[in-house]
Amino acid sequence: MLAPQRQAAILKLIRTRRAVRVADLVREFGVSDMTVRRDLESLAERGLIAKVHGGATVLGLDGAVEPGFAAKSVRERAEKEAIAARAAALVEPGTAIALSAGTTTAVLARHLADVAGLTVVTNSLPVAEVLHRDGRSDQTVILTGGVRTPSDALVGPVAVAALGTLHVDLLFLGVHGMAERTGFTTPNLLEADTDRALVRCARRLVVVADHTKWQTVGISTIAELEEADVLITDTGLTARACEVLGSRVGELVVVG
Repeated sequence: MLAPQRQAAILKLIRTRRAVRVADLVREFGVSDMTVRRDLESLAERGLIAKVHGGATVLGLDGAVEPGFAAKSVRERAEKEAIAARAAALVEPGTAIALSAGTTTAVLARHLADVAGLTVVTNSLPVAEVLHRDGRSDQTVILTGGVRTPSDALVGPVAVAALGTLHVDLLFLGVHGMAERTGFTTPNLLEADTDRALVRCARRLVVVADHTKWQTVGISTIAELEEADVLITDTGLTARACEVLGSRVGELVVVG
């Protein structure tokens, strides 16, 4: 089956089922995972579907849907580990940093557990728990208050107010999606406010996002692509996505 025929068949399935998983399409069409992802990327770039973590939906379903932390944590594990390891290399002992909520930042917290004299500001319960359990005694963890979300983030006016008084060297920001038109996005309006407060309190912004986040669009924009000083992603990103992101963010880092 030629690519246009396969993509037409995939589009028909998505419109019928409303949502599909990459793994199911791999079995159904007898092609590789990467081939299916390229097909979904092509359909998304043409505005025919919406990409989500691990699959795709008809347009309009994913913008305000927030998967839980446990569901997201099992996806793209190898990619998140590689991204987190590269991000950790940016952190110097004795600095003040912030980690947003997210599964990639939770992996990053494990990589930072042995960094001496670190001060970490976070609105993520899993991040705080990792550093409390495994971190050094000379580290300081500042956990914002707020209302808990499905992704185990603390958000809302209390979190925003707390972040308004703080200043850090680096923010590591996990995102729900990233796209050329909408920038970095999230499906939770209160989390968007809190993430924007995190961006304001940081001298430099480092976005950590695996390739599945490309062309996924949440309901609210956290930051434009140009606001990222560094974007760390993985080799699953398409050449077109690398071209767009490389021309918009301060530095694009692609890890294997």
